[in-house]
Amino acid sequence: MEKDLLPRTFFYARKIVAFYASLPNSTVAQVLGKQLLRSGTSVGANYREANQGRSRAEFLAKMGDCLKELSETDYWLELLSAEDFGNKSGCEDLLQETRELIAIFTTIIKNTKRCAP
Repeated sequence: MEKDLLPRTFFYARKIVAFYASLPNSTVAQVLGKQLLRSGTSVGANYREANQGRSRAEFLAKMGDCLKELSETDYWLELLSAEDFGNKSGCEDLLQETRELIAIFTTIIKNTKRCAP
């Protein structure tokens, strides 16, 4: 288990929450923001579940869920940025962190699959 990812994914969720809270109250911004909020905050929860997995297959399935949620979060951040909602630098910071986490989770999944059971 990557111990440093537990606090990192928790902090990531907190940054997602703060970004969502900073969005304007327009209907469009709120609808897109809620999608971001759901996907971005679920990464850490799924990661915790992955580390409680009873088997390698269960671990890989939950890690795949983390990767899926990160990919979705990346999409919502790109869309919010393109529509110019919210704090532009905050959005760019979140996009960078999202992409770093995607790379980390991809590597963990690949390495886990490569290792013998």
